[in-house]
Amino acid sequence: MKYVSRDEIKKKGIKRFFRSIKFSIEGLTYAYKYEQSMWVHAIATTFTVVLGLFFKIKLSEWAIVFIALGIILGMELVNTAIEAAVDLTTLEVNPLAKIAKDCGSAASFVLSLVAIVICLFVFGPYFINMF
Repeated sequence: MKYVSRDEIKKKGIKRFFRSIKFSIEGLTYAYKYEQSMWVHAIATTFTVVLGLFFKIKLSEWAIVFIALGIILGMELVNTAIEAAVDLTTLEVNPLAKIAKDCGSAASFVLSLVAIVICLFVFGPYFINMF
């Protein structure tokens, strides 16, 4: 990888903006390529969108669902970053490294549970009305 000085990275302008987008896409690509949980969430997101289209949920419900899904996917990316930073710091088994990784994973897990509850609130009435 080519070394780029921090001053050059922090320059403002359209070039930096597009470079930032490129780096974001590289991060997403890495996460989907190497993190199983990203695929699980991608499948759940796809299923949720299909349900929303099937039930023709309201715009406000779409907003709530997408906020929940976005928070989960974002947290998964943060968890991946935490894991990478910890691995960069030490390859040894360290109790503090375990705490950092486990807490990042727990944050993703908790937000996933919250998103499931949100989806139950949104889609529950539609399922009840089917019967």
